Amino acid sequence: MSTIFHRFPGLAFIAITSICALPVSAHHSDAGIDMESIVAFDGVVADFVWRNPHVYVLVEQLDGTGEAVEWELQMGPTNVMSRRGWRRDTLQPGEQVSVRAHASLSGRPYGIIESIDKDGGLQLAEAAGGAPADATTTTLEGRWIADRSATMSYPGGFDGFFNALMTLNDSGRAAQAAYDPLSDENPEATCVGRPTPAALVSTSLYLMEIDIREEEQTVILRSEYYDEVRTVFMDGREHPDPSERFATGHSIGWWEGDTLVVDTRNFEDHRSPYQIGVPSGGQKHVVERYRLNEDGAHINLQFTLDDPEYLAEPMVHSRQLNYSPHMQMYPGACDPEATSRFIRD
Repeated sequence: MSTIFHRFPGLAFIAITSICALPVSAHHSDAGIDMESIVAFDGVVADFVWRNPHVYVLVEQLDGTGEAVEWELQMGPTNVMSRRGWRRDTLQPGEQVSVRAHASLSGRPYGIIESIDKDGGLQLAEAAGGAPADATTTTLEGRWIADRSATMSYPGGFDGFFNALMTLNDSGRAAQAAYDPLSDENPEATCVGRPTPAALVSTSLYLMEIDIREEEQTVILRSEYYDEVRTVFMDGREHPDPSERFATGHSIGWWEGDTLVVDTRNFEDHRSPYQIGVPSGGQKHVVERYRLNEDGAHINLQFTLDDPEYLAEPMVHSRQLNYSPHMQMYPGACDPEATSRFIRD
């Protein structure tokens, strides 16, 4: 990728030959970030903040006048970085680093890391490998994760996924146009997560766990994504009155042959559950279908999202989840300070 420096003429940019690529995870979206250009520079680590939903590295770099500029650089969540060998002590204050990043369009020294390296190399611990060849199961229970390369091939990541697949009505378009993702209007500025289907889409990065409790007649759906836990009632009950509303909605389920069907309604209002400024409210309805493949190593997952208040038509998406019993579930533990760093000054 070519390096473009036209927006920061005062910085001394260098070519980097040894890079450890990092995943770009768009919890707060890349709004306000120039994702088409790269800035590259050397600097000194001032702090390495190992928190969720994003790890941050603060790097001091001398500008053309000899004054120190402190860059605030967003990285991935701790679970994703841990699975790639990163640890909370991988970078230490005082270490020399070489950075490549997508920078803020405003000129603020803030950006999203494309890659970073340090003197002597990062020396990352060995990351978790793929699932053992014999890792199969006869049930939906267990830990599952999607193949990112097969599910998030949309420009803009999470944002691009919903922008590509959603058909908005006039109300949806108006609400999206009025949204400021770089302000505290963004629910994630205060660690407010996003209800289903966000955790399903986020299986590209985050583990999902299915726990079937036959005696209790429930299914528990857990996600590393904002530590979401949903209880699916399998006892034949109906949804409560629409006036009763819940942050994660109210979920009931049943079996259609070997397919688990999960029906969720009664959602609380949410300003941006898809990260693109389109709200949801009491009319939102999500139906999920889970079926284990014959090979016992994959789940076929399909969901239909309907919300006539903001969508012109339902959105339907299918993906494959891979059985991953070898992978560790990490807590989301959203940190209020870390999650609000993206807000415009």
